[in-house]
Amino acid sequence: MTEPAVRADLAAIHIPVMAGTVADYLAPALDHPGAVYVDGTVGVAGHASLILDRDPQAVLIGIDRDADALELAARRLTRFGDRVRLVRARFDELERVLDESGAERIDAMLLDLGLSSLQVDRTDRGFAYRVDAPLDMRMDTRGPLTAADVLNTYSPADLVRVLREYGEERQARRIVQTIVDEREREPFATSARLVRAIAGALPSAVRAGQGGHPARRVFQALRIEVNGELDALSGVLPVMLDRMAVHARAAVLAYHSLEDRIVKRAFAGAASDSAPAGLPVVPEPLLARFSLLTRGAQRPTEDEVGQNPRAASARLRVIERVRPAGGGER
Repeated sequence: MTEPAVRADLAAIHIPVMAGTVADYLAPALDHPGAVYVDGTVGVAGHASLILDRDPQAVLIGIDRDADALELAARRLTRFGDRVRLVRARFDELERVLDESGAERIDAMLLDLGLSSLQVDRTDRGFAYRVDAPLDMRMDTRGPLTAADVLNTYSPADLVRVLREYGEERQARRIVQTIVDEREREPFATSARLVRAIAGALPSAVRAGQGGHPARRVFQALRIEVNGELDALSGVLPVMLDRMAVHARAAVLAYHSLEDRIVKRAFAGAASDSAPAGLPVVPEPLLARFSLLTRGAQRPTEDEVGQNPRAASARLRVIERVRPAGGGER
């Protein structure tokens, strides 16, 4: 099968996580002419195509840093014509993208923070620990830093920090010592060698008690470091909230506790009054501008996880703007 055929096949089999639930939450904000829907991680357009079908008055601004994903999204969304604008950018460039698109306000926005099938299933990208591939892991191949660069050039202390902070890996020091010993013998270049090094660093009792693949946390940590994922998430949330119109809705799908914690704190702050504690009556200007539509993080159903195992760790949070900033609407 040719490469374009492989990529088209990936788009066909891609199952967007909690797609119906996300579409249901966003639909009330997209029921008027010219409603602006922003997909900050458009991927192969699984969510976007469903939402554009269900909300025929909406227009899409689709953002992704992955050129291959945007190519597939463009093909998949051709039937929507001029309702679609696709932009190659990182989602924390949202302010610039909106300004250049002439969109003053957002009516609905989705951030799906998971890896797409395109990234996981393409063996040349290095995201999957079960397939031997070059240690790349860049979502945007224009980026200067690869996973191999991190492994081969970071100091032991920085490697420990990355594995602990981004992978929540308790055995970080043990794994890093093995990585440092191995890279002195020969620099890391492929994922299979890294997986062997990780497995070799862990006593059998530790591996047995971890649950899941022993390399999972290390690969997560490297991917986050290479792509600056948590910094990008922290950067986009204030802009997204600021540019939301009254009655606009935003949904975020997170897949591990680090991402979800950032989203939870940002949404909780936006949905809280800014009045001093104990004030008997909160003045109108100090009332919360947002309301949480999900109490806690909503999880996929058992049926969905059965159909799409990649949805198992998904956590969905949705927020709605209920008041304008200051005295008037943006």
